[in-house]
Amino acid sequence: MTRTAKSSGSFVLVRDLVKEYRLPRTGWRAARPTIRAVDGIDLDLGAGETLGLVGESGSGKSTVARLLVGLVEPTSGQVRMHGHDLMHLRGGELRAHRRNVQMVFQDPYSSFDPTARLVDSIAEPLRTHLGSSKPEQDARVADLLRLVGLDAGYRYRYPNQLSGGQLQRAAIARALAIEPDLVVLDEPVSALDVSTQAQVINLLRDLQARLSTSYLFIAHDLSVVEHVSHRVGVMYLGRIVESGPTEEVYERPVHPYTSALLDAVPVPDPVVQRRRRRLKLAGDTAGGTRPSGCRFRNRCPFAMAICAEVDPAPYVTQAGVTVRCHLHEHGPKLAGRSVRTLTGTGTASS
Repeated sequence: MTRTAKSSGSFVLVRDLVKEYRLPRTGWRAARPTIRAVDGIDLDLGAGETLGLVGESGSGKSTVARLLVGLVEPTSGQVRMHGHDLMHLRGGELRAHRRNVQMVFQDPYSSFDPTARLVDSIAEPLRTHLGSSKPEQDARVADLLRLVGLDAGYRYRYPNQLSGGQLQRAAIARALAIEPDLVVLDEPVSALDVSTQAQVINLLRDLQARLSTSYLFIAHDLSVVEHVSHRVGVMYLGRIVESGPTEEVYERPVHPYTSALLDAVPVPDPVVQRRRRRLKLAGDTAGGTRPSGCRFRNRCPFAMAICAEVDPAPYVTQAGVTVRCHLHEHGPKLAGRSVRTLTGTGTASS
């Protein structure tokens, strides 16, 4: 079941965000080339809302996560939270921002100190931001573990004494310790088995309903994103090529890349799966290099002459979906209609 948006106002605003990395020289006289991992993206996130971010490996999703948390500095652009420009925060103001934004990483084992008990790791933000006493920390960690469905006695265990699902629950408890406004979840269930994934996803939804926390949920599994997100953004080579309400994006994709991703999701019924007509892509992301014009044109089955010359501008459909694709104003002039009207493919969502 697709989730409907809970909030119309945005407390996180990202505008034209860019992050460039300099690559090693190819020769001792050559200039150092740069690559844009994030290339001018816009995001809006409301209170108590989940924004899903999907795309292939190398599309820039994890870089977006690290930019919002403040682990890396943007090259340019604007990130505003509660009206404050985060790029200009220093000292105590920056410290307060980092309290309001926490992160859950993909691999729970690498995100915990293997030599420290859970109580020490989970209590670290309590010591850093609140200056809590030892008894206060211990009691708070016990409450947090119970909140995420773990026995309070687990706080005295070491990370290698827990399963992957249990440790990811502990990671969520740590992220919620100081009651942040935003939790960035970077592939939080990809390292877990299917049954544990479902438990963690249900936990996140229950906690959001209780605490009104906002999530930026990053994943490559479109089925997972569909069930946790109110809105979704699809990234390709550093740019969001389609974004909008989850139901609209999944049922009526307006970008060929989104349609191809959805068509790649298997259907449980083998008979239906064999009969499906799917939009298939040729090639790959070419090592992250950006072609002229539309960055997707080398893999797009509908590429036109204009696609090689002009980078498509954002087009907003009547359903509130923003897409970067020439098909809506040139060639077949879809004008906001689903790209599936050209392919005849069926929906891949459940």
